[in-house]
Amino acid sequence: MNDCIFCKIINKEIPCAKIYEDEHTLAFLDISNDCFGHTLVIPKQHYTNVLDCPESVLSKVISTVKKVSKHYVENCGFDGINILNANEKAGEQSVFHLHFHILPRKNGDNLKTFPILPKNTKPLDEIANDLKIK
Repeated sequence: MNDCIFCKIINKEIPCAKIYEDEHTLAFLDISNDCFGHTLVIPKQHYTNVLDCPESVLSKVISTVKKVSKHYVENCGFDGINILNANEKAGEQSVFHLHFHILPRKNGDNLKTFPILPKNTKPLDEIANDLKIK
């Protein structure tokens, strides 16, 4: 896509702080620079998100997410990671090119990356019935 910032990064029209690259994927630091090591992993082909990405491509992206995450824990001194992904506007996706965020974590870093959600009042069995794949 011509106006996609991630496609421009892939095409080297915009620079990035690259962490890893292979034939199918690219991992680079998020320009937000909000927490140390905040990394984005993207496919080199443009897909909007998980919903339109073929499983064959998605598996390559997830493989890179795992590779980078393991590297951060095993070689860079992190104690864990968060992997985040948003899909569609309602899911708070802001760049409409499939991407996963990796947030490297240290014990006691006091980052709060999970949302605090209001309590649902509908019983789980009713919810499961509503959402069950039939």
